[in-house]
Amino acid sequence: MGFSKWFYLFLTLYLFMAAPISSNISLSPEELDKIPVNFLDFAKKPEVFDWMVDIRRKIHENPELGFEEFETSKLIRAELDQMGIPYTYPIAITGIVGYIGTGGPPFVAIRADMDALAMEELVEWEHKSKVPGKMHACGHDAHVAMLLGAARMLQELRHKLQGTVVLVFQPAEEGGGGAKKMLDAGVFKHVEAIFGLHVSSLYQIGTVASRTGPVLAGSGFFEALINGKGGHAAIPQHTIDPILAASNVIVSLQHLVSREADPLDSQVVTIAKIQGGGAFNVIPDSVRIGGTFRAFSKESFSQLKQRIEEVITRQASVQRCNATVIFNENENPFYPVTVNNNDLHEHFQKVAADMLGFQNLKEMLPVMGTEDFSFFAEAIPGYFFFLGMNDESKGKLEGGHSPHYRVNEDVLPYGATFHASLATRYLLENQPKSTSHKEGTHDEL
Repeated sequence: MGFSKWFYLFLTLYLFMAAPISSNISLSPEELDKIPVNFLDFAKKPEVFDWMVDIRRKIHENPELGFEEFETSKLIRAELDQMGIPYTYPIAITGIVGYIGTGGPPFVAIRADMDALAMEELVEWEHKSKVPGKMHACGHDAHVAMLLGAARMLQELRHKLQGTVVLVFQPAEEGGGGAKKMLDAGVFKHVEAIFGLHVSSLYQIGTVASRTGPVLAGSGFFEALINGKGGHAAIPQHTIDPILAASNVIVSLQHLVSREADPLDSQVVTIAKIQGGGAFNVIPDSVRIGGTFRAFSKESFSQLKQRIEEVITRQASVQRCNATVIFNENENPFYPVTVNNNDLHEHFQKVAADMLGFQNLKEMLPVMGTEDFSFFAEAIPGYFFFLGMNDESKGKLEGGHSPHYRVNEDVLPYGATFHASLATRYLLENQPKSTSHKEGTHDEL
């Protein structure tokens, strides 16, 4: 008997007990507990694990930036076609949304991001990036492989699923706001919950970390052009020095956090770019600065934005310069705070404890990094978590956005299992009161 038949038989016996699709099913706690354990056993089988590794490496060799993931999307669609999974494409240029189950409620989504980063890979290995200046340095190649792994397992059980799992392959997480564009396309109208994950070198493999409430900060970018009057550096009295003005602006911006923010309300204002002048003895006409600001609440974020503009324009004025502040939200959309839903946190903890043991669940502190999963979690109850992949025997793993970034591929079965288990148990535990529903069409999701 082939893998597919064994898989279907085994999980049907242990998970769904041959209940008809149209009826509510009630599993005992022991039967619910077995769902993630059985999924993990199958995800670790060589034929499934090797298949996910192969997908991850193909994507890694051919990285594509945000909204340019055409070949990545083509590979994903080919795998979905082979599995017989229907999908909608394109969404937000390169995005894909697949569907497994009845086509009716409840609807639960699981998401992976697809884009790479504009940086040169410095890891020498057989599957190094073949595209100069582009690299999967944040694990999105692994995320795609894990979601496809979950899709493979769920598709085997499609006739037993009590609802619909929505597979979200999202473009442009790295600053492009791909999640927002997918939401704007209107394909999540009936989705009741969404889960997302990120591999992490901070935690050991076999562990998982998250928390309820704010988990990642909201963020925005800004630029400012400070205009003065250039001239010879030897006669500064005949100039209006924009470099001096920019220096005062940068120092004053730091006071927004150190003297205006509540110390218990974490905020960040960072100037990461300054451009001005081209000679040692010439004061330039203008200086351009740019940076990011981050906070854990809408109120703090809005206050920071207002005060950044006030400080820049008024400090420039003190130095006789004028300044224009640009918040280019069309090119770099503001990311909301990533907030984990409390009910989904309880659901996640149950699944994670059954899968890994309660001792391997880590309570993390909020992180000032951002994720555009936040757009989903703002519109739909959402939950985002970090999947440990550190293993000292495989050498030091660098953090994301490093040219030396590596993925421990042993993490792939864990991610696939989390996706499949969270979705399956959500459907089982959130059946509608009346099951005499009209099955929805994919376009109505």
